Amino acid sequence: MRVLLVGNGGREHAIAWKLKQSKELTKLYIAPGNPGTAQYGENVAIKAEDVNGLVKFAKENKIGLALIGPEDPLAEGVVDMLEAEGVKAFGPSRAAAQLEADKAFSKQIMRSSAVSTAEGRTFTRFADAKAYIASRDEPVVVKAAGLAKGKGVMVCNEPSDGILAAEKIMVNKIFGPAGDKIVVEDKLIGEEASILAFVDGRSIYVMESSQDHKPIGDGDTGPNTGGMGAYSPAPVVTDEMMSQIEREILVPVVDCMNRNETPYKGVLYAGIMVTAGGPRVLEFNVRFGDPETQPILMRLKSDLLEVCLAICEQKLEDITLEWDERPAVCVVMASGGYPGNYEKGKVITGIEKAEKLDNVVAFHAGTAMKDDKLVTAGGRVLGVTALGDTIAAARARAYEAVDKINFEGAYCRRDIADKAIKSSR
Repeated sequence: MRVLLVGNGGREHAIAWKLKQSKELTKLYIAPGNPGTAQYGENVAIKAEDVNGLVKFAKENKIGLALIGPEDPLAEGVVDMLEAEGVKAFGPSRAAAQLEADKAFSKQIMRSSAVSTAEGRTFTRFADAKAYIASRDEPVVVKAAGLAKGKGVMVCNEPSDGILAAEKIMVNKIFGPAGDKIVVEDKLIGEEASILAFVDGRSIYVMESSQDHKPIGDGDTGPNTGGMGAYSPAPVVTDEMMSQIEREILVPVVDCMNRNETPYKGVLYAGIMVTAGGPRVLEFNVRFGDPETQPILMRLKSDLLEVCLAICEQKLEDITLEWDERPAVCVVMASGGYPGNYEKGKVITGIEKAEKLDNVVAFHAGTAMKDDKLVTAGGRVLGVTALGDTIAAARARAYEAVDKINFEGAYCRRDIADKAIKSSR
């Protein structure tokens, strides 16, 4: 089967790496891809946001399945457009993608399905948001309602900080049109977990749990990023809790989406806060998470292409997933200055040495080729991922690999998976 994978980040490199293992795959195209994905297929110069170009390419190249990685083309309706041309597409429709693209819509779905989440209000005028936040005496979370590349959430321990956050988003437009509307929520206290599930509109198959590390600094300090590392499984999510999350969050939301006439298929990502009162939803994403995908797919033994096809054909109930019992840890190597200003074009060395270690893959997130040299081309540059017999062993191997890779200004958190290791002692 000829497959088109859309995207150019670490998530897409991991997906390409996994798809390449499928016996069903005959040809893999990645649009636009990166130097890492080029190892497994043919990169094509079509941006992920160029939905018309993607549809045209899929038709002309007789694509059997298009797998959409990032959220932007999903929100633009690329799945609807592909399916209208007879191309099978893995991902939610434009209407269903509102679960991520419009946080106000997501809140309404959660209310309608009685899903536990933080109390919150939606605002379209800064003056109204300012007055509401000023009336609070508890920490708040201010979110751009639209898509902001995973950076549109500001956790504010003081109402004054919340007002400044709302002003930056709504008045200064630091996230552009994504900040035309904001959601202000109560801050939830607990430990975060990422729950990803395959959904075909009727059936739900929950993947192994994982945990992301959003803040830039050790100890979860500093501004939010797109994710500085992840590991799987997350010990904070017990088998009992996973059953509760499926029963009280995933099933009601998928059912509500059907009743809303926006049926959901693809990957449904629930960002969960494990509080003293049980799991509560922080947000929903409508695609594979990044960097959670890297450790999760390192552990997936089953054929990813077969799973995606089953979802497109509403045959997920026929699928049984097999997992490597060994944990996996992903450490993101970022450009100095990220998530603020950073320089590009720094030469990267040492990846071959790192990947000579057993069960290590350095997934490319922000790289490019320049004068036949691999260079940095983004804030998050590499997702160095390793398997190990224990989380501690996987973590040690991941950092051993990280220390073999070099580029000017390279930065990474040094505490990825520490919470898991402490909880397992």
